Amino acid sequence: MSNNNLDYNNSMPLQSDALSVDDTYMLRCIQIAKNGLGTTAPNPMVGAVIVHNGKIIGEGFTSAYGGSHAEVNAINSVSDVSLLKSSTIYVTLEPCSHYGKTPPCADLIVKMGIPKVVIGLKDPHEKVAGNGIKKLEAAGCVVKVGVLQKECEEHHKRFLTFFTKKRPYIILKWAETADGFIAPKSVKRGEEKKPYWITNTKSRQLVHKWRSEEAGILVGTNTVLADNPQLNLRDWAGKAPARIVLDRSLKITSDYHVLDGKQRTIVCTEITDCKNDVAGIIYKVLDFKVDLPQQLCTLMFEEQIQSVIIEGGSQTLQSYIDANLWDEARIFKVANNFTEGIAAPKVVGRTQQQVQILTDQLTIVRND
Repeated sequence: MSNNNLDYNNSMPLQSDALSVDDTYMLRCIQIAKNGLGTTAPNPMVGAVIVHNGKIIGEGFTSAYGGSHAEVNAINSVSDVSLLKSSTIYVTLEPCSHYGKTPPCADLIVKMGIPKVVIGLKDPHEKVAGNGIKKLEAAGCVVKVGVLQKECEEHHKRFLTFFTKKRPYIILKWAETADGFIAPKSVKRGEEKKPYWITNTKSRQLVHKWRSEEAGILVGTNTVLADNPQLNLRDWAGKAPARIVLDRSLKITSDYHVLDGKQRTIVCTEITDCKNDVAGIIYKVLDFKVDLPQQLCTLMFEEQIQSVIIEGGSQTLQSYIDANLWDEARIFKVANNFTEGIAAPKVVGRTQQQVQILTDQLTIVRND
């Protein structure tokens, strides 16, 4: 990402060696697949490219959930379908072999007579798990698996984490001052409950873009009571994530934004009495004294939330770090100093990337 470019992509760098023909087309699959980011879940965001005699004749990516898969869209984009019988289709993920909201893509590939299929990686979903490959091979297709596998794994990191670890892909996000604080002492804040911004407007817009790409966003009680955040999309177009709000004692009243009913919201509490429930809000009872991060992961898995941004506060973020339940951290560092206040979380991992966004430095840390 250049200094002012909001098209930041958190994928690992693609291999620098000269690409083979298959690698080149698979790279194109990954590129177009990103068009589905934030819209396809719980389906994976797959990309597909159809090649005939060294020329791309069709492309497609997974439609928003409930719509056509990438292979279907790629096949439908081909103007001369007679060419399919002598073409190769490239896909980032094994074609599905089961009926869901749409028919199996493996069946369509066989029906259209496409003789060769090149796949980035096998699908870990129990309903696929190699069955798509078997179906294609049984029909006489030549199948090649593992092209740009690492890059496809990175691209499908949310989907893979969800089905292999039975939890969402977890992104920690915070901003901290040069002296390591995420918020000032309360005396420095005004009486109005609103976020105390320390990052610049470009960084804040980037955060809204990130929200549009993930299925959920999680915050603790203190963050809501102090900041009254909306946790929606105001500076970016897209689908707002589901809000997961920790409220052990149901301290958050209906006049706070997170209970406005404008987007899917799950409140996690220990209170079983429903007299303080707000209409339109989902309430889940958890035991806050026992391994709360893991309980939340299990809850989000059950609720089909494949990825989540944890935005605060410091205690909530640190609990996930201490439990080693995180995949990446996105940390903004600003030049200001607070001298005292709420200390930022402490995380150790592999620094994947550092970029400058006007006056802010963004560091991406991976938990490999």
